[in-house]
Amino acid sequence: MHPRIGTYYDSKKHCHFTVWAPSAQQVTLHLEGGEQEIDLKSLPFGYWTISLPDITPGTRYRYSQDGGRKLPDPASRYQPDGVHESSAVVDLSRYEWQDQDWGGLPRNQWVIYELHVGTFTEEGTFAAVIDRLDDLQDLGINVLELMPISQFPGNRNWGYDGVYPFAAQKSYGGPVGLMALVDACHQRGMAVILDVVYNHLGPEGNYLAEYGPYFSESYLTPWGRALNFEGPQCDAVRHYYLENARMWLEDFHLDGFRLDAVHAIIDRGARHFLSELSDFVKSLSDKTRQNYTVIGECDLNDRRYLVEKAVGGYGLDAQWADEFHHSVHALLTDERSGYYSDFGTLSLLAKAYNDAFVYDGIYSPHRQRTFGSKVKDLEGDRFVNFIQNHDQVGNRMMGDRWAKLVDFETQKLAAAMLFVGPYIPLIFMGEEYGEENPFLYFVSHGDPDLVEAVRNGRQAEFSAFMGDGETPDPQSEKTFNQSKLSWDWSGRERDILRNYYKQWILWKKEHPILSQHDRFQTRAWADEARQVLSLLRGDADHQLVCWMNVGREPQTITWTENRSGAIVLNSADPVWGGPGEHLPPNINPAEPFRLEPRSVVMFELWDA
Repeated sequence: MHPRIGTYYDSKKHCHFTVWAPSAQQVTLHLEGGEQEIDLKSLPFGYWTISLPDITPGTRYRYSQDGGRKLPDPASRYQPDGVHESSAVVDLSRYEWQDQDWGGLPRNQWVIYELHVGTFTEEGTFAAVIDRLDDLQDLGINVLELMPISQFPGNRNWGYDGVYPFAAQKSYGGPVGLMALVDACHQRGMAVILDVVYNHLGPEGNYLAEYGPYFSESYLTPWGRALNFEGPQCDAVRHYYLENARMWLEDFHLDGFRLDAVHAIIDRGARHFLSELSDFVKSLSDKTRQNYTVIGECDLNDRRYLVEKAVGGYGLDAQWADEFHHSVHALLTDERSGYYSDFGTLSLLAKAYNDAFVYDGIYSPHRQRTFGSKVKDLEGDRFVNFIQNHDQVGNRMMGDRWAKLVDFETQKLAAAMLFVGPYIPLIFMGEEYGEENPFLYFVSHGDPDLVEAVRNGRQAEFSAFMGDGETPDPQSEKTFNQSKLSWDWSGRERDILRNYYKQWILWKKEHPILSQHDRFQTRAWADEARQVLSLLRGDADHQLVCWMNVGREPQTITWTENRSGAIVLNSADPVWGGPGEHLPPNINPAEPFRLEPRSVVMFELWDA
C-alpha cells in the first residue's frame, strides 16, 4: 500500500525518488547540475515516484508541485547546505560495515551514557565521539544514547528542533559519519540508541505541511502542532515514521530508540501509533535477527505504555522514570519549586525504589489530582533511572550540574542511589567526573522573529520555575561553547569520582545481585527521624543491605542480623576521598558502626 520513500538505489544502481504529495496534480523532480526537470509518476494514495539511472551520490535535487516553488525532500537523507536548501542523494548501501560479529546487547545488561554530539567534544562531530570511545569503554559504558541528530537549522541545537527526520546533521558529519560511529561502537561491544522525535517538528525549515496533511488539525503540543496520527490521510504520516524507524535500524545498524515525549503523540484511533511502531520494530528484529529496544519518555506514569497490546497496552520495552530523579534531587538539594514540590522525603525515595512510579494512583499536591497507575508485575529493566539528564540539567536557567549544586560527598551518595537500585542506570555526559561546565539551552535559528520568541519563552519559563535572573541567550555561540565538556578529571576529587563511577558500573554489570533487575526482591524503607534510608536486595541465601545517610549528622547503625556481613562499600572511606575511617572488612551481630553524613555503606550477606 505504501512504497519506500525518499531516495535509494536498487540492485541495478538505479536511483528511486519517491515523495508523498496527495493534493498535487503533478510533481516534478528538479535535478541540479544539469538543471533537469522530470515529471514523476503517480502512485495510489498520493505517492509520486521515478527511477533513474546514472544518478551520482551527492546529486542535489528538489521537488515542485503543479509548477509551484521548489522544495527539499521531506524524507531527505542529507541536507548538506542547510534546512532551506536542496536535498542530496545518498547511497547508504555503499558503507562497508565491519560489525558483522555484533550480536546486540540484552537490555538487562545496559549501562546507558547520554550525550549531545555537538557539546561532547570541542569539535562536536561523530568522528570526535569515536576518538573518546576508549574513555567510555574504560569507564564501563556499554550503551550510547545520542540526543537527536536529525538535521536542524544552523549548527547549534539540542536536536529537538529537527525538521528532516531522515537526515543526519551535516555539522556532525552527516550520514556516513553516523554510520562510522555506530560501526566503531559495535566493534567495541557497545550498543547505540538514538533519541528520535515523533511528536512534533521544529519551526524553521519545516516544509512538510506544503506536501500534505502531516500535522493534526485538532491537537497542539507544547512545541507546536501535533503530528497527524489519526486524522484523514494519516496512514501515510504513520508510514513516514515507520519508514524512519526502519532506516535507522536497518541502514544505520542502530540498536533502538529513546522516543521523545510519547505522551505528546496523540492518537485516539483503535490502534495507537506506538503500538504499531512496537510491532513494526519487533518484526524488523525478527527479520534482521538483531535485538532492538524502544524506550519511551513519558510523564503520565501510565503503565499502558509498557504493557502488551493483548492487555490494552502499547508494548514499549522500557521508559524513563523521572520520579526517581525528582526524589533524589529534591532530597539532596532541598529544592521545592515546580514539580519538586511533590518530592523531598526519604519515604518517597523508598517508594521510587519499591514501586518504580512514586505517584501511582495517589494524590499529587503539585498536580492537584490523583495521578498515575501501579506498574504491578513489570520488572526493573522496564525502567531507566538517572540523577542527571539533558532535560533536568539543561532546563535549569543556568544549566547547573550536580557538581555545582552539591558537595563531593553528596555526589557520591547520589551516584550510589542510582546504581544500587534494580533499574537500568543512565549517566549524563560528564557526570562521571563531576563536570562543572553547564549544559545550557542553545539554538542557531536564522529567523530573527523566531530567535526573539525563543528568548522570551525561556525567560518566561524560568520566571515561573527558577526565580529571577538573566537567562543565558540561547542564540549566542558563547552559550553553546560554555556547554562543552572539559574532559578534565585531573583534580583529586574528580579522579576519585570517576573511579568511583567505574567501580559502580562494574558492579552493575557483573555483581550477582546488583546486575539483576529484580524489583520484587528489592525492599527500601525510610527512617525519617534519623534521615537514613535502608535498602535490601537479593534473596535469603545472598543479600546486599545498604544504608544511606542523607542527613548532615553522623548516625550509628547497629547490626541486627544473626549473621556476619562483608563490607562492599563505604563511600566515606578515605580510599574514596571521604572524611570517615576505614570500617572493618566484616561486621558481626549486634556490632554498631558509624554512618557518616551524606554517605552510603553497603554489606553483602550469604546464608551461613
